[in-house]
Amino acid sequence: MCGITGWFRPGPGPDAREEAAVLDAMVASLACRGPDGEGRYQEAPGVALGHRRLVVVDPAGGAQPMTARQGGADYALTYNGELYNYLELRRELEARGHHFRTRSDTEVVLRAYLEWQEEALPRFNGIFALAVWDGARQALFLARDRLGVKPLFYGVRQGTLVFGSEIKALLQHPAFEPVLDAQGLNEVLALGPARTPGEGVFRDIREVLPGQWVRFDRHGLTRGTYWRLEAAPYRDDPLTSTHRVRELLEDAVRLQLMADVPLATLLSGGLDSSAVTALAARHIRGRLQTFAIDFVDQDRYFRPDAFQTSLDRPWAREVAAWVNSDHHEVMVANAELVAAHDRALEARDLPGMADVDASLYLFFRAIRPQVTVALSGEGADELFGGYPWFHRPDALAAETFPWALRLADRLRLLEPGLRRQLEPEAYVAERYRQALAEVPRLPGESAPEARRREITYLSLTRFLPVLLDRKDRMSMAVGLEVRVPFLDHRLVEYVWNLPWPVRAPGQVPKGILRHAVEDLLPPAVVERRKTPYPSTHDPEYGRAWRDALAAILDDPAQPLVPLLDTAYVRGLLDRPPAAPLPWFGQLMGTAQLFAFLVQVNRWLVRYRIRLAL
Repeated sequence: MCGITGWFRPGPGPDAREEAAVLDAMVASLACRGPDGEGRYQEAPGVALGHRRLVVVDPAGGAQPMTARQGGADYALTYNGELYNYLELRRELEARGHHFRTRSDTEVVLRAYLEWQEEALPRFNGIFALAVWDGARQALFLARDRLGVKPLFYGVRQGTLVFGSEIKALLQHPAFEPVLDAQGLNEVLALGPARTPGEGVFRDIREVLPGQWVRFDRHGLTRGTYWRLEAAPYRDDPLTSTHRVRELLEDAVRLQLMADVPLATLLSGGLDSSAVTALAARHIRGRLQTFAIDFVDQDRYFRPDAFQTSLDRPWAREVAAWVNSDHHEVMVANAELVAAHDRALEARDLPGMADVDASLYLFFRAIRPQVTVALSGEGADELFGGYPWFHRPDALAAETFPWALRLADRLRLLEPGLRRQLEPEAYVAERYRQALAEVPRLPGESAPEARRREITYLSLTRFLPVLLDRKDRMSMAVGLEVRVPFLDHRLVEYVWNLPWPVRAPGQVPKGILRHAVEDLLPPAVVERRKTPYPSTHDPEYGRAWRDALAAILDDPAQPLVPLLDTAYVRGLLDRPPAAPLPWFGQLMGTAQLFAFLVQVNRWLVRYRIRLAL
């Protein structure tokens, strides 16, 4: 994986030296994403492409930006991703007369664009964000993978389209300032750490949608969609579907083991990561490495609840022994966890998921000296219906995002005048309505089936991006590439149209997946209840963020203070709920709420954000 950035300005602009300095700053901001090299392209007037490289395939031949000349026109590509079917596409392109100079998938992407332009995108099986300077069209072309595993932000200001893998790259360009308007503040305070698809939170910053391309030329901006979920009648039977799920998942894992560098799997001992691990162990050459995370003194402080029913560590050890992997455990101490929140904030460019982000950053930092690529289990819960909101009657009946049922409690945090000005309830309701309007419908589908389809769509397009953002930013902050076999588009397209009784036979969560992999794993692991990513239970964690938030409230100069109903928040600090339900997802309780608010304040300060309300 890599970091990409650049711009296209059709008209005249600053002198070359000034533009070179801007591009240098944008590329430098993405240094963590690509520790193995960097490159620039500024050969065409008004065009600048930058790249930071993480070597995964073809260390000698994959340098970027990569250029080509065809039909008298120049082309240049800067690309972040992995194309898992690039060998197959390379053979097809060679048969069409293309000649290759390297072994890299980057050159296949560039040659595919030369051959098919935007029609190349449906042929790709992979995770990617890319930018192509198309000299024939005098246009800059951007595109992103189907599920949005790889990020790509952009904005048009002062007649210039600027893009980057992360928001921080755009903020290095003089056309963009860290400004937050009412919509951006609603994104953070009412929806965060989620975001509306396509929204970059900062004013004038957007994100290329999953499955979308963008073209910019002297006539302006054009967008196109090359992939979307489509509703289709179910034609198979449950046994056939079980075999098909196994076949598609196994092929996805097999393809995603491709690398010229050390590779591992992330293993929690849950069904999803264990299935990926068992399949990887079957197909990898040599002994598979596995990595698990836990917290110092977690045995002492852990208490099972409705969301976290058991510790992961013994389950991960059982699976590692079962597949004979070379297993490693990363233990995170509370002090380093609290300290890592700032690094996680810098990686996201936005307030995030508190300890869930910070611990993942520390986990990846510990892994990186040993491996460059890791496979993970993200996407299975969204696809197969593993989350509580697929099963709980209150969540199914809710007329809002089912992972944020405590919206009213959350909005009580806001200063009353600001709340009246922002109208966050209406903002969330409108974003929810827009999401439901997108859901592909199947005529004649029963009401319960239609609702499960809605929940699946919401989970894949609104909740999953939070986790993909987290996984990408925390891993790329240390130069680690993480792949997600459950999000192979072939598997997603197939499972999306499975009726609920097939996906969850006997109302067993993810029942079809359990049957599909039951021969690979210990029976107890196959039957294990859903448990989310581990969160610390150390009471010192909550106390640290309570004290940090209290210190902010005591300083009227802090930018967070005017945004909050300080009396109400002080009451929470003095009398936190004994056993609060999460205010977001499954892990964001009171301690994480305090940490999130502190992150908002630090974000406003460090990014020098100006509010324009």
